[in-house]
Amino acid sequence: AYQRVMGTNPSKFKGAKLPAENITWDNARSYCQAVGMRLPTEAEWEYAARAGSKGSRYSDLDGIAWYSANSGSKTHDVAGKQANAWGLYDMLGNVWEWVADWYDQYPTGSATDPPGPGSGTFRSLRGGSWVNNARFARVSYRSWSVPASHYNNFGVRCGGN
Repeated sequence: AYQRVMGTNPSKFKGAKLPAENITWDNARSYCQAVGMRLPTEAEWEYAARAGSKGSRYSDLDGIAWYSANSGSKTHDVAGKQANAWGLYDMLGNVWEWVADWYDQYPTGSATDPPGPGSGTFRSLRGGSWVNNARFARVSYRSWSVPASHYNNFGVRCGGN
């Protein structure tokens, strides 16, 4: 879908059902806009990933995610593992997913749908990837990178409009 819409596929791992990867935050945002959607906020991403569960994962890790222990050092076809309770696949593992927010420490205390900071140096990524160990494949784990970064484990998931 990414190649069809954007006219290019920057991915290291190529295949019709493989996730788009090796894309920058701007590429991710542009793709979502091109399909009439947007990048989710961190709060939206985590809410969708949890799908009502309270744990750090929505099921057994090997059943839901491609990560360093089971990936064979590559990405895998989208939807090749079990979906979460809301039918969303690959919320953990396969590729990190850019989100809309700038990265900063979360404020202390409880918050509902907290807004991200208005500016920053780094953009947030969620979900872990095929190259990372199990510690990173948790719905609450947050990572970050400069928006111009593009690695073969950085991808995109659009949400909302």
